[in-house]
Amino acid sequence: MAAKSDPAPAEAAAAAPPAPEKSGKLASLLPVVLVLVLSPVIMWTVVQFVLFPQLDKRLAALPAVSTAPAGEHLGSADAVAEAAAPAAAAEHGGKGGEKEGGEKKGGVPNNYEFSNVVVNLAGTMGTRYLKTTFLVTGKSTELKGLFEANKPRLIDVTLNVLSSLTLADLEEAGAKNLIRERLVASYNQALGRKVAEQVYFSDFVVQ
Repeated sequence: MAAKSDPAPAEAAAAAPPAPEKSGKLASLLPVVLVLVLSPVIMWTVVQFVLFPQLDKRLAALPAVSTAPAGEHLGSADAVAEAAAPAAAAEHGGKGGEKEGGEKKGGVPNNYEFSNVVVNLAGTMGTRYLKTTFLVTGKSTELKGLFEANKPRLIDVTLNVLSSLTLADLEEAGAKNLIRERLVASYNQALGRKVAEQVYFSDFVVQ
């Protein structure tokens, strides 16, 4: 009588999964996993050590751009002259093209000086006198020419105004302002028009 074969080993062998097939699938997925994990690291390395250094070199090679407004050349002779012009005008007290001493830009002076004028003071019997030097100024460019052309008459006017002063007149407050007004009025009357406007004393001695 033949013996029956046991079906258990055959069924166990059929039910067991093929091990080599699973390991093959894992091996094929490994490169994909590595790429996904390492891609951010590789990109950061390229940006940090390749792109940034190249960008810095290009920026350093670019020419410097001037921040000055268009049409303005800093350091040029014209710019230096324009910057120095207000300072020079302020130093000379110039306005409207006038130079120091009342001389205009065109070179025509508008002042006239009376130097070392000596007169006896009224009421002193010739014992006291006034010695003065002053400058007559005005806006008219004809002032110097008119004063030179009428010098004898204007000297006589000056002597008449100053010799009429007394010691009491000179001792009053604001005496010089009063003398200025008298001289200016007398000069304009003698010339027949308003030419003189102010008188500036540079010497005023009573002895």
